[in-house]
Amino acid sequence: MAVALARRDPAPAASTEAVVCEHVTVRFTTERGTVTALENIDLTIPRGSFLTLLGPSGCGKSTLLRVMADLIEPTSGRIAVLGDVPATARQNREIGFVFQDAALLPWRSVMENVTLPLEVGGGKALPGARAPQELLALVGLTGWETAYPHELSGGMRQRVAIARALVSGPRLLLMDEPFGALDEITRDRLNEELLQVWESTGTTIVFVTHSIYEAAFLGQKVLLLAARPGRVRELVPVTLPTPRRLAMRETPEFVALAGHLRRVLETC
Repeated sequence: MAVALARRDPAPAASTEAVVCEHVTVRFTTERGTVTALENIDLTIPRGSFLTLLGPSGCGKSTLLRVMADLIEPTSGRIAVLGDVPATARQNREIGFVFQDAALLPWRSVMENVTLPLEVGGGKALPGARAPQELLALVGLTGWETAYPHELSGGMRQRVAIARALVSGPRLLLMDEPFGALDEITRDRLNEELLQVWESTGTTIVFVTHSIYEAAFLGQKVLLLAARPGRVRELVPVTLPTPRRLAMRETPEFVALAGHLRRVLETC
């Protein structure tokens, strides 16, 4: 990370929970019948925390993110985001989303891509939001403001996507396998940089991954989901010291944690 910035705490709020799920179930109707993507999910995510979601393909990780983002309504159960229904948080621009594909507009520069949410939102950002230039410094892209997506590496494009997701000052950042398509070295570097972004902004992060090592390294807790139907298998606390460095993955504590996560996944 090119620039280290002081942590900015989230705006005060009445609720101490970023997300609360109570018996959340999601079913889809297909040509082959009804599919239960999530079943009876109970989950509380404190504000300012970093939760990683891990599980086999088809366990509903992405579906759970989309329920939080108000992109999918639960079939039954209740979900609250930042103390209200997800639709209110979305309409108030309190939710940011980063997908596996950075989805940058090729005809817009880095700075123009980052500021796009502000243009769509009438130039408004939540109190405490960082300026676009500050966010680009935070993700290590100072000097690349006028570059276009085709001039950037895959990792740089994802950095732009993260800055764009943060530009409105969201209280909740949802990340759906954002580094899944990157090479291992780039992915490791972005893991460290994402933790610095989280520590600096105070934003609650929910991060979906298929990587055991990524889930263990990033999360304060790891939520393991079992498949068919998607349900909570275990919520595992991570007690690794902070700040975290990649060298920690060679310690006995990390190896033991990764081994536990693997054993649980093998039973999902």
